[in-house]
Amino acid sequence: MKSRFFLYVSLGVDTLIALSKFTASFFTKSSSMIAEGIHSVIDAVSQLLLIWGVKTSKRKADEERPFGYGRDLYFWSFIVSLVIFSVGGCISIYEGILNLKKTELEGSAGWSYTVLAIAFAFNLISMFSALKAFKKQWKHEGFWKSVIRTKDPPTIIVLLGDFGDLVGLVIAFFGIYLSRLYHKPYYDAIASIIIGSVLVVISAILINVSQRLLVGTTTSRKNLKEVVRLAEEDEAVEKIKKHFSTYLSPEEIILQLNTVFRKDLDTADITDAIARITKKIQEEFPFIKQIFIMPVTK
Repeated sequence: MKSRFFLYVSLGVDTLIALSKFTASFFTKSSSMIAEGIHSVIDAVSQLLLIWGVKTSKRKADEERPFGYGRDLYFWSFIVSLVIFSVGGCISIYEGILNLKKTELEGSAGWSYTVLAIAFAFNLISMFSALKAFKKQWKHEGFWKSVIRTKDPPTIIVLLGDFGDLVGLVIAFFGIYLSRLYHKPYYDAIASIIIGSVLVVISAILINVSQRLLVGTTTSRKNLKEVVRLAEEDEAVEKIKKHFSTYLSPEEIILQLNTVFRKDLDTADITDAIARITKKIQEEFPFIKQIFIMPVTK
């Protein structure tokens, strides 16, 4: 089972950063700092929902859910993606629009610069923690392809969320800096709108990833090809006519093989063959938790 320690690291980091940002916004009245504070609150809430999703997804199968609760993780990941969009992105944009008409600067920028620097350092720690969890998949498929094809949305949500935080912090810095340089709050408000737009873009990516997994997605062609090869190697099998698979959780796949067995076999022979094939596949692919081998005719 993959470690989820990075979720707790991110939760702690986001909580501390949110408190510091709102403290700075109280003294500076900065729109972009308020937007960043909202961003961090949403991130912290997101970690709580993901931690809950991980916990509920580990419940054992029962009569009501015979295939287990693995997809709870995908459901909560989808909810988090929507929250980032509807709450984080929209509120940040709205906050920026409200402050476009401000004519006077308030407070000291020193608070904002200090908090932005601290937040940047802490977000780097959180992002590297998520990157460590994502490293294995990234090495095999490349970064962007791994993001799009991931079967483990919590890692991607934290990773892209931290990346969005870092981008937002840089934007907030320039918004505050330009506002002070030219004595126009307009730049700070624009920074808030841009931060919200970044959140919307990231959320759109995450919604697409989570929705695909929630609806159901098959394992890789490479894995399926190897599964078919292992099954067809058995002396009782003529061929695999069709195969179906879907992820129930990041580490749990359900597989069905429509199998053409030799005509001279009786029921006992086919039963033994099914047991052999199942054992062989699961030894090679332990994350294929449930295998259904269905005898069919040509």
